[in-house]
Amino acid sequence: MSTDQFAVAAEPGHPVDPVIDWAGSGIVALTGESSGPPLVPPGRAATVAQDISARLAVATGKSQNPVRVDGARLLSERAAFTGHRRRGRVSAGGRCRLLPTADGWAAVSCARPDDPALLGALVGAELPEDSWPGIAAWLAEHTGDELTERATPLGIAAGPVRAPGTVSPAGVSPPRPGPPRSVAGLLVVDFSALWAGPLCAHLLGLAGARVVKVETPSRPDGARRGNPEFYRLLHAGHRSVVLDPGTAGGRRALAGLVEAADIVIEASRPRALARFGLDAEAYVDSGTVWVSITAHGRASDRIGFGDDLAATSGLVAWDAGGGPLFCGDALADPLTGLVAAELAMTAPIGGAGMLFDLPMSAVVGSTLDGNVGSPSSPARREGSGWVMDTAAGPVPVALPRRRPVTGRAPASGQHTGEVLSELGIPAP
Repeated sequence: MSTDQFAVAAEPGHPVDPVIDWAGSGIVALTGESSGPPLVPPGRAATVAQDISARLAVATGKSQNPVRVDGARLLSERAAFTGHRRRGRVSAGGRCRLLPTADGWAAVSCARPDDPALLGALVGAELPEDSWPGIAAWLAEHTGDELTERATPLGIAAGPVRAPGTVSPAGVSPPRPGPPRSVAGLLVVDFSALWAGPLCAHLLGLAGARVVKVETPSRPDGARRGNPEFYRLLHAGHRSVVLDPGTAGGRRALAGLVEAADIVIEASRPRALARFGLDAEAYVDSGTVWVSITAHGRASDRIGFGDDLAATSGLVAWDAGGGPLFCGDALADPLTGLVAAELAMTAPIGGAGMLFDLPMSAVVGSTLDGNVGSPSSPARREGSGWVMDTAAGPVPVALPRRRPVTGRAPASGQHTGEVLSELGIPAP
């Protein structure tokens, strides 16, 4: 059953000035030039995140596994672990940049080991170790549409910075959740990586679900190379399975895992799992809830990461000179992870499965309004900190804050034999 057959209202219930939520979330502190004041992002993503976490708390409040998190604070949490700060047109993590094009601005990511070679193919020249000057020179002579046309077949995460509604196909919006169900004891098979999908799995785990993280020998989760404490926060208490889809036994074991799953989380283009013999629609027909996180929807071949997707979807601050600046740290990731968790907790209708097609660009775009492109409001100094002036009075600009980390994150493949044996799946 697709989500167009499932329309249940889930109106926000948090009528607070969005500036107050932004300031308290830690995102304002991460937005703007490093040498200038913090800036307020456009839209109401922090309020949306706070609304979702409040609904999760209500949905799980009477269970043995209540989920009590501050959704707005989750949006900046990674920076509390990494120490990243605002850097203007360079993303907080340093792997994405906002650069001028012949007709505007673009966001370009260089986050993976293969990206320098791919970006060289984009510009038609071998790039030096510092590839950014060559990329900037090429962009200055090409339009945003030309960038998209060339970057898509190369698998480069890049695109023009535009107002919401001009990136995703007309009418595309994130699916809406229905009435929640308890996920305690349900089996979650998580094929995702990095931040959005793992945050979804983490929240389901807090609600009592049994989470199994699935990786392949050639493509472990790239977040394992990131901050180890943040990785541990999102994966503690989960189990790890590594299977090789290049072998017949590995493909059979993967199919067995998915057949046993109540919920599947994946964050790749559909053809990736199809190569492994996994057909999402077929499993949904048999009762699985399938959360498919993509950059621009399952029908699109474009890829993206949290920073470039937030920027190309319109979630950027604007300086007085009309130039865009990054907001927060890869905001499309944690925002999508929260939305995905609420969708995954939706009670299926009549026992049928559900496929949630969740484009990260649509999630971001849905939080924005018509003020995109206007100069962003700056904070002002007060004592040793910053404050935002609101109708309710001065509001301190909070710094990113981390939750306590407990438990252990599993080593890659640590539980492969154990999980397969429990589920009666033959070892490959």
